[in-house]
Amino acid sequence: MSELLRKHVGAKRDTPPWKEVKFRCSFHNTIYDVLKARGYKETDGELDWDLFWCDKEWIHETFDSVHLQPHQKVNHFRNHFELTRKDLLVKNIKRAQRQATKDGLHEEAQCYAACSPSTFALPLEYSMFVEEFKRLQANGAIWIMKPVGKSQGKGIFLFDKLSQISNWRQVPKWMEREQESNSNPRGKKDGEKDKEDEEKKEAEPYVVQRYLSDPLLIGGRKFDLRLYVLVTSYNPLTVYMYRSGFARFSHARFSMDAADLSDAQIHLTNVAIQKHNENYDEKRGGKWDLHQLRLHLLASEDPEKVSNLFCAIQSLNNSEGHHWIIQKSIFASWN
Repeated sequence: MSELLRKHVGAKRDTPPWKEVKFRCSFHNTIYDVLKARGYKETDGELDWDLFWCDKEWIHETFDSVHLQPHQKVNHFRNHFELTRKDLLVKNIKRAQRQATKDGLHEEAQCYAACSPSTFALPLEYSMFVEEFKRLQANGAIWIMKPVGKSQGKGIFLFDKLSQISNWRQVPKWMEREQESNSNPRGKKDGEKDKEDEEKKEAEPYVVQRYLSDPLLIGGRKFDLRLYVLVTSYNPLTVYMYRSGFARFSHARFSMDAADLSDAQIHLTNVAIQKHNENYDEKRGGKWDLHQLRLHLLASEDPEKVSNLFCAIQSLNNSEGHHWIIQKSIFASWN
């Protein structure tokens, strides 16, 4: 932002320099409202902007073919999907673990191994997953399946038997519904349709993880944390963590009974899932702010452990580049 202020230092002195900042936004959401509230000037110019809150498609299709000035900022890194898509995130964590081991950084390698449950990318690692599944079957392990590129809890389900994912290896039910609603367009040749049908029969890419079945509960309900960071550079890694955040709660009591494994409102805290619960609180959205959560934990748990926990969260990337990992499954599985 300081670069933007320097850019407009020649503006009239009776006009605050940030009033001259031009922005473009692909979404009419909270981000858009904030930019407008700060007095920034909206523009629809192709490249006449200082800040562009763009969608990921713009980065994929346009970013490499335009030249941005030093003061111009966008909200995505070019290859952001290497960390934001579930299967690619897992791939890069495993790669970082191998590199740390190769470099003799064994403590760091252990941190990479501990930062997520056992995870496999399907269908590529299906055989490896089956081997691990059988090894842990005697312990009653539960597994969770997630589409690699979806959000809001779509397509996620739990299982404890391999037979329960046999349908996934064919065509997911949600995909079947989409196919039924999109009938064969006019003029489509039979050969072309047969080829498309064959492609659709391929298993959809998923990640499968060992489900963390003993999370910390509040009021008998599962919750997770939403914390926000601003990453301004990956090399060197530069991360600013927002002071606040919130916890998202389920509206159904947690249960690991076999009959409850298919109940998304028990196991997934996504608002898109929870808003359909009859007890959903539309005013609060099933959320606590981070301060409220911390006060509750300080009153109900060991205060020293709670303080160490929040310090560890804030120190995930310290100045020396070491990675601090919370070893215990404190909150919930990675949903």
